[in-house]
Amino acid sequence: MSIAKEFLTEFEAQAPVTRRFLERLPEDKLTWKPHEKSLTAGQLAFHIAAGPGGIVRFVANNPAQAPKSFNFPQPASREEILKTFDESIDAVRSLLPGFDDAAMKETWRMMAGDKEVLAQPRADFVRDVMFSHLYQHRGQLSVYLRLLDVAVPASWGPSADEQPSFAAKVEQPAYAPA
Repeated sequence: MSIAKEFLTEFEAQAPVTRRFLERLPEDKLTWKPHEKSLTAGQLAFHIAAGPGGIVRFVANNPAQAPKSFNFPQPASREEILKTFDESIDAVRSLLPGFDDAAMKETWRMMAGDKEVLAQPRADFVRDVMFSHLYQHRGQLSVYLRLLDVAVPASWGPSADEQPSFAAKVEQPAYAPA
């Protein structure tokens, strides 16, 4: 299986999990933030939603120009976040398979003007930013949800609020904390 196909398989498995996190964000809490230095809940959710598609478009350029600043728009609604996530999913599905293994192993460069600031295989950048970065922010969103007293979705394993979808297929003893 090609690198891009492996990445797409992981993305397809994680997209519904990410959607559950985004769907749980209360509409009336989009401007809430846990600390003055934090993004608002809406900004964080929008960043999660837009990220994968933006990264796949970004790595298509080699070299790519580093952003001069990072913009974290404040969405007006949860619907806007979910629409952005759908567009991001569509971009990943259409663009990621276009990278053959040679392109994924190619040294990809990010420039700040004429200065090279990063050089690594394209696959490594995609793994770090489209996946690890997304998972980090999804974890942050889980903390926001907990602080807002919203049930946190299960991801790879159970949350305090629900079991992962695969658990229904496996008979498990009830969890009893000591």
